[in-house]
Amino acid sequence: MNRRAAATGPTSALKNKTRKRTKNMKQLNWIGILLALGVSSSITLAAEPTLKVGDPAPKLQTGEWVQGEPVKDFEKGKAYIVEFWATWCGPCRISIPHLNEIHNKYKDKGLVVIGQDCWEHDDTLVAPFVKKMDNKMTYRVAMDDKTQEKGGAMAKTWMTAAGRGGIPSAFLVDKDGRIAWIGHPVQLKESVLEDVLAGNFDIKKAAQVYDQEQRDAQMMADFKALIRKKDFSAASALAKSLSDKNQSNAMLQNELAWQIATDKSITQRDLGLAETIATRANEAADGKNPVILDTLARVLFLQDKKDQAIAIQQKAVELAEGDSKTELQKSLESYKRGELSKSN
Repeated sequence: MNRRAAATGPTSALKNKTRKRTKNMKQLNWIGILLALGVSSSITLAAEPTLKVGDPAPKLQTGEWVQGEPVKDFEKGKAYIVEFWATWCGPCRISIPHLNEIHNKYKDKGLVVIGQDCWEHDDTLVAPFVKKMDNKMTYRVAMDDKTQEKGGAMAKTWMTAAGRGGIPSAFLVDKDGRIAWIGHPVQLKESVLEDVLAGNFDIKKAAQVYDQEQRDAQMMADFKALIRKKDFSAASALAKSLSDKNQSNAMLQNELAWQIATDKSITQRDLGLAETIATRANEAADGKNPVILDTLARVLFLQDKKDQAIAIQQKAVELAEGDSKTELQKSLESYKRGELSKSN
């Protein structure tokens, strides 16, 4: 199952081909559930990052301002969200209304939201797109400066520097001009934003957490690389180490378990390890995440624990909503027939 909720940029698109269970399941996992969880939006980093949480924010090198009053520099005493997006990016369209809600809620409390267009295929599409969004996208919007950098100055000094290979990606700049947070915009908790606005944010602690997340992301990338190399023993050892270190990180645990259970290139599947990791994921989510329950049910079924798998999948169905509920129900019916549900 693809755990990303970001569209990959031109430099990483060919390298980061995604696996999809279904479009609905993907949206449930990364748009609905990511609101409450802290997994990086892109497990595979685009490059070795040089821009991190705690660093001074790079200067603004925007092109034309499509909407709102231009911002030339970060003003001391104000906080900023710089969110990178493009008209062709499906996940960006989903996150724009959410970002607009943040803008409306905090614009009078010292927050400035900038929608920074990047990696755009056709710059002439931006203004009509913003106009069509109307009251769903009322914050400032800027083009990238491509006069010196073909790919855009902002894309280079922010996205590439931070190792961000997918959009939407957001940067929160505190009142002192430092990067306080980096991630998918739907992951930004209001508590973090409010602490930044109040001047109570512990940026040193945030930097430590971010560095750990980057290390975990690299370990996940190494885990997948070992699978591609068919070194399953080493992959399992690395997965166990990553799981042991992150027992409270539900979605990272779920990513590992699902990869072990479904990756078609794995010919020596460590299902015992997958069950341990999937169980940890479920415990970390308090048994309330239908996607994680679905993963656990699959791992159990693969081990001929049919009754347990059906019971867990039934819980997943009960917790799910909309189209995702339908997809989970299909898996439940498959298990009842004694058949493994399909995955892509």
